[in-house]
Amino acid sequence: MKLKLTRPLVCFDLETTGLNIGTDRVVELSYYKVYPNGSSESKTYRIKPTMMSGAEEVQMHIPEEAASVHGIHDEDVKDCPTFKEIAHEVADVLRDADLAGYNSNHFDVPLLAEELMRAGIDIDLKRKAMVDAFTIFQRHEPRNLTAAYKFYCGKNLEDAHSADADTKAAYEVLMAQLERYDDLPDTVEALSDYVQDGHNYADFAGRVCYDPTGAEVFNFGKYRGMRVKDVLSRDPGYYGWLMNSDFPQYTKNVFTRVYLSMRNH
Repeated sequence: MKLKLTRPLVCFDLETTGLNIGTDRVVELSYYKVYPNGSSESKTYRIKPTMMSGAEEVQMHIPEEAASVHGIHDEDVKDCPTFKEIAHEVADVLRDADLAGYNSNHFDVPLLAEELMRAGIDIDLKRKAMVDAFTIFQRHEPRNLTAAYKFYCGKNLEDAHSADADTKAAYEVLMAQLERYDDLPDTVEALSDYVQDGHNYADFAGRVCYDPTGAEVFNFGKYRGMRVKDVLSRDPGYYGWLMNSDFPQYTKNVFTRVYLSMRNH
């Protein structure tokens, strides 16, 4: 089965300073963009991660735990552009396209959304179809990308945990999955629905979901299953706690949208 593209598809991968969506930063971004006519392009960016220290933006340290996985150290990126400096170029690549990757829906997409917001880029990734080859793999053959590449493509994954190798391997795995499984739909939009598995999240981190009426509902903690609007009406101090907690900015924006809609009525 061949994937039917009506829009470009960007398969991408991030290497980062860590696994916290709200506080960690991208140190490498690689993409492989495929067009409906079959043409393609790819690029890899090395990125200097930064953070604010008082009023000054400084280079963020890459912890050894992260560097031991992807092999990128502080010295490797000290002269590289910051994400803000490449953000408009990245946004242009993404703007007309849908997204794909490996474990991308749970990590790469939400972290990329955070980086774009910090750079002041107005692009809503939630409006895009998002296909995660890892979700398909988990349902059929639950393992990691190296095993998926060997299982579906019959190849050994060289340079695992480099963004370029992982990006292209994820795309090849997705194409092989379409060939192997007859139950998979052949459009990006339908595949996106398939990997979402009926979950309709209001944010990327899965902390807020929509109920059947379209209302935002907490998906964590003591108010799990309750409407955000009802909780904030009854416990307005909880909004302050949410804003001061270590949630991704996109998730906080969802809470703020609900909070402001309450105050405007």
